[in-house]
Amino acid sequence: MIVLIFRLLIIIAMVVLLYTAYKYVMNPKRKLEVAQEKKAFYFLDDPENIKKNFLMTYKGFVFEGEKYLGTTENSFDVVTISIFAHNSDKLKGLERNDLYFLEEEILIRYPYAKIEWRYPINKLVITQI
Repeated sequence: MIVLIFRLLIIIAMVVLLYTAYKYVMNPKRKLEVAQEKKAFYFLDDPENIKKNFLMTYKGFVFEGEKYLGTTENSFDVVTISIFAHNSDKLKGLERNDLYFLEEEILIRYPYAKIEWRYPINKLVITQI
């Protein structure tokens, strides 16, 4: 009887361990960190929650966007997005074309949004999309 209980506890421990590993691998924050380390693009957002800011990483830089709700012709939607960089003192190597790429990715998700870059990135952006 004790052997069966011990085996059951081992099986339960293995299931809990597998579940924890699955949750760790599928965590969106971890995916953002991995993309930042690999200097790849990743967009982390909850489109249903307007109050929650989105995060994106590109070429190792992390950007955060604040979404503001407004009215369009037919509905309420995100009409303004203000973007700033985490660690803006480490933006060396970021080019204007990189910002245009990020704007295009944001506009795919929020087509009615007007994008505003905060200092010091707004000094690099010349044309508005």
